[in-house]
Amino acid sequence: MSTKEKKSTVTTSWTWDFQDDVKYTNEAIQGINEKVVRQISLANNEPEWLLESRLKALKMYEEMSLPKWGPSLDKLDLDYIYYYAKPEGGWAKKTWDEVPENIKNTFDRLWIPEAEKASLAWVGAQYDSEVVYHSLKQELVDQGVIFDDTSIAVNKYPEIVKKYFAKSIPLNDHKFSALHYAVWSGGTFLYVPKGVKIDEPLQSYFRMNKKSGGQFEHTMIIIEDDADAHYIEWCSAPKYDENSLHAGWVEIFVWKNAHMRYSSVENWSLDTFNLNTKRAIVWESGYMEWVGWNLWSNTTMLYPCSVLLWDNSKADHLWIALASEGQNQDTWAKVIHIGKNTASNILSKSISKWNWISTYRGLVDIKKTADNAVCKVDCDGLLIDKTSASNAIPDIRVANSSAVMAHEASAGKINEDDLFYLQSRWIWEDEAKAMIVNGFVSPIMKELPLEYASEMNVLIAMEMEGGI
Repeated sequence: MSTKEKKSTVTTSWTWDFQDDVKYTNEAIQGINEKVVRQISLANNEPEWLLESRLKALKMYEEMSLPKWGPSLDKLDLDYIYYYAKPEGGWAKKTWDEVPENIKNTFDRLWIPEAEKASLAWVGAQYDSEVVYHSLKQELVDQGVIFDDTSIAVNKYPEIVKKYFAKSIPLNDHKFSALHYAVWSGGTFLYVPKGVKIDEPLQSYFRMNKKSGGQFEHTMIIIEDDADAHYIEWCSAPKYDENSLHAGWVEIFVWKNAHMRYSSVENWSLDTFNLNTKRAIVWESGYMEWVGWNLWSNTTMLYPCSVLLWDNSKADHLWIALASEGQNQDTWAKVIHIGKNTASNILSKSISKWNWISTYRGLVDIKKTADNAVCKVDCDGLLIDKTSASNAIPDIRVANSSAVMAHEASAGKINEDDLFYLQSRWIWEDEAKAMIVNGFVSPIMKELPLEYASEMNVLIAMEMEGGI
């Protein structure tokens, strides 16, 4: 089957670039001030302590400046963003038939019902500021697993939420952290009790539709001792030729002997500023895995972080960045080694074409207490043309002489001999390039479930059309 034929049979980035005519029952004015913050808190029926947290964060936001490093944010007008937009339809539904028809049609086009039927243990769906659907298999409910909208969990599970909220990412982490904590809404709340092992993937979809809108979901994941889970996050947005902002937060807590895999496919539109913060705290013998794709967006600044707090904890970071003309992907990982015998592995793959800038910006910080820590970093860039750029900006700090630290970086073009060989076997140029790129990213691709890996193969094939 040719690349062009494949377009009609699968969900791809271009099919997600559609807009919906949706009514909003609760919508904030553009810009941010105390009135907007109070409106969001009231709409979510929040306790007083959370409103106080929002107002405190707002004050911090007003006093802090934008980052002085990384991609330019000059084109992002924070006073022009809609920070809250609740679509007509009310709180999260428990059955798909209850979801408002126009919103349901959007998620139907994104294959949510089909994915749920095929292999998922549960599904959540957020539309702009509102989670519109949540489901969870009864067998997991019976084991004490909680999967809910974070805005709802605040009132349903107040002790758990208050114990962990803003504990891995503080309000004053940076300006966009303060902004997030002032205006956040929705997100995923996942709690897996001690000893519970979930074999099937769990997934949430985040759809941003509002023109000049912002999405600020707050995801909290708590994996207790000896528990195991795999969570997948999928994001998309339409293109309006006006800037939008995504600044969702992810806080993960991996307890003793627990295992957590967090997979993310971020496929934002070309006018979206994707400024995310994700951080995991890992306790004794815990294991944290990050597997991710960054596609499209105007500008991305995203550096998933693992804090290896206790002895024998470990983390793997596997990430792919892929986009094209006019985009700036500034991504990768941060790992902080604190406990003894901690281990981490960072593998980054980037593909650059049509004046795209890809930057690996990573931090490895091995503290004095981290006896026998081991870390390996490998970042590879593939340049599809002569005008793109691939940068590597590692920040490596080692304060313990017993640590083992390895760093390797490379950048190169598609091998012309490989391309000629494939074309001599009657493989079209675009398909040959896609095959080469798929081989380049295969170490990360194989970590995704089969359905998602297949989808990524098609996205790559489309991106490679006319790429050389």
